[in-house]
Amino acid sequence: MNIQTYYLIVPFAPLLGAIMAGLFGHLLGRKMTHRIVIALIGLSLFSAIKIFQDVMAGHMFNGPVYTWLTSGDTGFHVGFLIDRLTVTMMLVVTSVSLMVHIYTIGYMAEDEGYQRFFSYISLFTFSMLMLVMSNNFMQLFFGWEAVGLVSYLLIGFWYTRSTAIYANLKAFLVNRVGDFGFLLGIGLILKVFGTLDYAAVFANVANHAGDMAPIPGMSVNLLTAICILLFIGAMGKSAQFPLHVWLPDSMEGPTPISALIHAATMVTAGIFMVARMSPIFELSDAALSFVMVIGAITALFMGFLGIIQNDIKRVIAYSTLSQLGYMTVALGASAYPAAIFHLMTHAFFKALLFLAAGSVIIGMHHDQDIRNMGGLRKYMPITWITSLIGSLALIGTPFFSGFYSKDSIIEAVGQSHLAGAGFAYFSVMAGVFVTAFYSFRMYFLVFHGKERFGHQKAGADHHDAIGVHDGDHADEEVSHDHHHGLAPGQKPHESSWVVTLPLVLLAIPSVMIGYITIKPMLFGGYFKDAIYIAQNHMVMRELQEEFHGSFEMALHALTSLPLWLAIAGVASSAYFYLKRPDIPAAIQKRFHGIYTLLDNKYYFDRFNDWFFAGGARGLSGFLGKFGDKILIDGLMVNGSANLVGRFSGVVRRFQSGYIYHYAFTMIVGVFILLSIRNWF
Repeated sequence: MNIQTYYLIVPFAPLLGAIMAGLFGHLLGRKMTHRIVIALIGLSLFSAIKIFQDVMAGHMFNGPVYTWLTSGDTGFHVGFLIDRLTVTMMLVVTSVSLMVHIYTIGYMAEDEGYQRFFSYISLFTFSMLMLVMSNNFMQLFFGWEAVGLVSYLLIGFWYTRSTAIYANLKAFLVNRVGDFGFLLGIGLILKVFGTLDYAAVFANVANHAGDMAPIPGMSVNLLTAICILLFIGAMGKSAQFPLHVWLPDSMEGPTPISALIHAATMVTAGIFMVARMSPIFELSDAALSFVMVIGAITALFMGFLGIIQNDIKRVIAYSTLSQLGYMTVALGASAYPAAIFHLMTHAFFKALLFLAAGSVIIGMHHDQDIRNMGGLRKYMPITWITSLIGSLALIGTPFFSGFYSKDSIIEAVGQSHLAGAGFAYFSVMAGVFVTAFYSFRMYFLVFHGKERFGHQKAGADHHDAIGVHDGDHADEEVSHDHHHGLAPGQKPHESSWVVTLPLVLLAIPSVMIGYITIKPMLFGGYFKDAIYIAQNHMVMRELQEEFHGSFEMALHALTSLPLWLAIAGVASSAYFYLKRPDIPAAIQKRFHGIYTLLDNKYYFDRFNDWFFAGGARGLSGFLGKFGDKILIDGLMVNGSANLVGRFSGVVRRFQSGYIYHYAFTMIVGVFILLSIRNWF
């Protein structure tokens, strides 16, 4: 088969699956629907593997597939750019998507929207593939908006629940803020370069390095303005501070979506986009520093919020925010290969953690509160061991995949000399301890310690030794797929094979893929034709000089500060939540102000509700009252009618039918005309 045919199969096989499940799912039935959709996703993965083999043989492709429209001298095309960066994303998206599709068979087995769900996740996969395969900004924006639209549908999949509707609207609106900046950046590129084709823009970008942006009233370097506007879009999609607020609430969607959207696809779109735009970002140190500082804030401060969460999915959601911050910091340090490397490793172990959390939720009869768990290890051994593997990879344990990518980022930031690098290095280093603490806090509370299920549920009157959410607010923080839970005396159970098989398959790359791929991806010139790094940004070269092999890197880490910070985090969580569970409660009481700040998520949601939502409501109320009722209805519509009525009432007095009235009017008129003539 011609290799170009595989290019078409990769995105359009999932699209065909989405059409089949969405339009004909009710005729096909559940089994036939998931068989067709999974087969097509498998075909997409197989095609991606064939393309990978072709690319590794030295073949690349960059060209249009279809001309959408032509406006003047500008053509808008659907086109593909197939290089090593693209094919890496294709493999990650299709492989994780396949695992999620298989997992969905078990997780959504009892849901009435079974076929609709398969249609949505296949459509989401198509949208993401079109995004990563694009060779121009128009198609990039199409994929960008398509994943946002489908994520809106998926987060609000259970549309009868008010919390799900609130969450998907929040995600949609916050992403529109980022997308507005993204669209402005694309518009500025079109205005300056006259084209939306990647290759044409990258070829001419150096000629505009000293230009000023054509923005009225502002004096900003052109490339800095373009980079920051594009990155604002990435801040929305990849949930970077302060546009991060949508991601934790998106846990209202079914768990398979948490794995697909928040591990390997939508939230990594911003990371991929910045890496793809490296020829532009490398010419603006100011933009790189901005990216690095935003990533550092996200990496550290979102990690703090994970410490106090009780919903098992929200803990992992804040972990995702923090790890996205690590990737963003790497982008700002010009360590683009390290960012994509962490994107890849993170996709596998974070998808593993989300799907393992879903397995726990199934075993607990859809209770997501970790305060109601404990001791699940003996009831769910496969979920336990795979969760342990995912947690060890997340905290950067040597020889696990997350270690190689995360440690590379920390080292890269330490080598950077850009403004903000010192703060970023402190943040990613402190984040190691924080990540280890909240990750194993969740792990210990779920799988170890005393059994707390089948008894009093965490709620308004629940005060246990965990030292976390209490009061009415606890019920608001814990989102449930279904409000069930184990009955008294009922025991958890291991999930079916369609749930545990993806866990095992994802656990394998979570352990091995970092060890195998770090040398070619970071130091073997893997991205040399896909990512551009300026000569004055030396961090990757310095990392290469210090690298002597995967095994030696892991051995060297045994005496490094990040490993000991991770060990300290694990040990602290074990001591606090297994040995002395009274300590967290005491800390919460002693530092109640800090706890309240974290519990309210730094008050971002309240500020947004008050300032943006409240401001919009106030403005609309003012415009409705003054603009609509007073100005339009009162003055313009009713006012003009009243004016005409009054004028006609006056004029009507002169239409009396008496001749002497008309004669008098004529005399007055003649007098006025003569007066005007004599005056001038």
